[in-house]
Amino acid sequence: MSAERRVKEPGELVFAPRPSWAPAFFGFAMALAVAGVFVEDSFMLPGWLYSLFGIVIMLAALRSMVRDGRRGFYLLPRRQRSRGAVLPVEKISPPQTD
Repeated sequence: MSAERRVKEPGELVFAPRPSWAPAFFGFAMALAVAGVFVEDSFMLPGWLYSLFGIVIMLAALRSMVRDGRRGFYLLPRRQRSRGAVLPVEKISPPQTD
């Protein structure tokens, strides 16, 4: 184990998106918008107001997700140097018959 082992540079790079709260807000707002349809007028606020709040928050979260996705796409490098694995070349010959 005294021999030095060198690890080659990876062939392709993986870029993960940044963490975001936008999908959680989008889901909450969608639930609020749907719940507003079923809320009766006797529960604190009219039902259409819950739907309106949900739709506004949902549109803001959707805008944030699209903006972050577009920004992340344009931050990617234009080209990657792709290095494929070199496969060994072997000759295929038919089996010997005696």
